[in-house]
Amino acid sequence: MSRRSLFAAGAGGLVAAPLLAAPAQARTPSWPAHSATVQSHDGLEPGRPGRDYTPVVTPDGATLPFRIVGGVKVFHLIAEEVEHEFAPGLTATCWGYNGRVHGPTIEAVEGDRVRIYVTNRLIAPTTVHWHGVVLPSGMDGVGGLSQASIDPGETFVYEFTFRQHGTFMYHSHHDEMTQMALGLMGMIVVHPRNPRGPRPDRDYAMMLSTWKIRPGARRPDPNEMSDFNVLTMNAKAYPGTSPMTAELGERVRIRIGNLSAMHHHPIHLHGYAFREVATDGGDIPESAQKPETSVLVPVGATRDIEFVADNPGDWAMHCHMTHHVMNQMGHGFPNMIGVNARNIDRAVGSLLPAYMTMGQDGMGEMGEHVGMGHMDVPENSIPMVGAHGPHGYITMGGMFTILKVRDRLPANGADPGWYQAPPGTQARAATGAELARDGIDTGSATQSPAHTPASSNGSGHHDH
Repeated sequence: MSRRSLFAAGAGGLVAAPLLAAPAQARTPSWPAHSATVQSHDGLEPGRPGRDYTPVVTPDGATLPFRIVGGVKVFHLIAEEVEHEFAPGLTATCWGYNGRVHGPTIEAVEGDRVRIYVTNRLIAPTTVHWHGVVLPSGMDGVGGLSQASIDPGETFVYEFTFRQHGTFMYHSHHDEMTQMALGLMGMIVVHPRNPRGPRPDRDYAMMLSTWKIRPGARRPDPNEMSDFNVLTMNAKAYPGTSPMTAELGERVRIRIGNLSAMHHHPIHLHGYAFREVATDGGDIPESAQKPETSVLVPVGATRDIEFVADNPGDWAMHCHMTHHVMNQMGHGFPNMIGVNARNIDRAVGSLLPAYMTMGQDGMGEMGEHVGMGHMDVPENSIPMVGAHGPHGYITMGGMFTILKVRDRLPANGADPGWYQAPPGTQARAATGAELARDGIDTGSATQSPAHTPASSNGSGHHDH
């Protein structure tokens, strides 16, 4: 056989192999695209909190109550206008469910049959889409495609069985740009019927979202496409966010969903390495899990992380996009870093006695000045506002919260207060003796470049 005929025969064999294997592949059942722990979901008893699962906690939120009727869990969502406080000093008229923004978390167990009534008290038609849930097409909630929209004053009913467990979301799927931008969304947590591992001791749900609220405005702007200035966890911007808590040794799960309009969020947790254990598509096999300190949560997705609380302290958890941890930040301003503003203050101060130039050494002090009443800002606004911490002003806002881990937590569930670091475990100012001992020359006699007048033109003249 010649080399050419050998290659021809080999090529023919490669082509023929898939044809011969096709019938076998056709008989192979498809791999499920979701996580389930029972073969059949029919006729299962409704799951009960405390007995069948550890109830999830939605910081600054709530869980939607239900009743059981004929073996079916019955829920009622009411879409309505809501006055919502994002943080002290910033309130807006939003759209939400059951008097909340975001809506209450829907909690169930894999195999539960649910019946969810949706009443529309808005001025516009709406629907509810059960994001990530595998269900019949007619229950999917896409207005005009899978159902007629729910007109103002109408109540629709959705009924289906949760065939999977995991972390999902719900939101309007009619005029989504407007209705989601105004707040019509919430979390869904479905616990496994037969958990394969230990249950979490603390189970938290966190929804990320973005808003455009101009200083002084009373409603979010649904027409914004890129310049979002209020970034939230469970519809709260720091310092409006409540901390999560855990006791030493507890297993903690945090379920993070992202229904921001345009932004993915890398959520970073200080003090811990965790494992990403699930997406809205299902559980991640243990062999595919890896330790992380940040988890990227794409738009329209959920990510579950788990860790054991073995490191006591007050730990920041926040989006690591730096503009996402600021409140109502603007742009289009001149870069003032390093500028000597004395002449500006002197000239403008004669006309406006309360004038103050900001930004020469960053924007960290602006929030503190606003909080102390030293700076006038538009009504109903929190530009650059952070909060006072145990060691000074925390110059962060927006998508920022705190995980508080303690030996023991208050029995009544109250905030345990600020962490008291044991002696020798907290950063502090170095002493002269320490600097001399270790041969550290701080160069204190040299002027820092950050304080060199940036407007000097090299000839001894300064322009401002």
